Amino acid sequence: MNDKVFTKPIKKQFEFDEEVAAVFDDMLERSVPFYKESQKVTQFFALKQLENGGILYDLGCSTASLLLNIHRKLKSDATLIGLDNSHAMLEQARKKCEAYGAKVEIEYADILEYDYKEADVFISNYTLQFIRPLVREELIKKIATSLKKDAIFIFSEKVISHHSKLNKDLIECYYDFKKEQGYSEYEIMQKREALENVLVPYSEDENIKMALNCGFSHCEVVFRWANFATFIAVK
Repeated sequence: MNDKVFTKPIKKQFEFDEEVAAVFDDMLERSVPFYKESQKVTQFFALKQLENGGILYDLGCSTASLLLNIHRKLKSDATLIGLDNSHAMLEQARKKCEAYGAKVEIEYADILEYDYKEADVFISNYTLQFIRPLVREELIKKIATSLKKDAIFIFSEKVISHHSKLNKDLIECYYDFKKEQGYSEYEIMQKREALENVLVPYSEDENIKMALNCGFSHCEVVFRWANFATFIAVK
């Protein structure tokens, strides 16, 4: 289903409700530059880490598309667990997993409070940016603590630049991309207003520093387009 969520006046801040969940896959592919390519990178490193089995958590799994793609290529007896706090997203995720007969665990959960098992991989796709900065580091610490030694945390985030002109140009570049995907100026403005104070991005350096401060030995960017980046942090 095509994303038409912001073709009408907004009446509330952005949330992952039934309307968004119904068009979320289309929204991602048209709103996140090179989304499929960044997800392929994520899948590659996740599968490498799960060659001998283990546990993978996808935080904010939405409709479970990534988990399904990993499941299709998985050659070990690994456990894939998707967590989300949106019932609407989880309903879509469960339907997809059932349709494909995929052995993927989908759970409603608060990722800040969840009791994680010792894991081999954590994934977070554009989820941290929706976590309030005051508690974001606590989540990263919890992830690091829950990972085995040399295990990995792969996360993708929208990023900002602290250079004012460059940051402005990055945003303009991104809006040009969205227009090329068929979004109107009005839709772009509406979504921007809906996300105000809901999505709070960090810079590339701030994300890396956060990971290192929270218990990871190494963190770097493995994919970036303008103001979108995919990071890998190693325990």
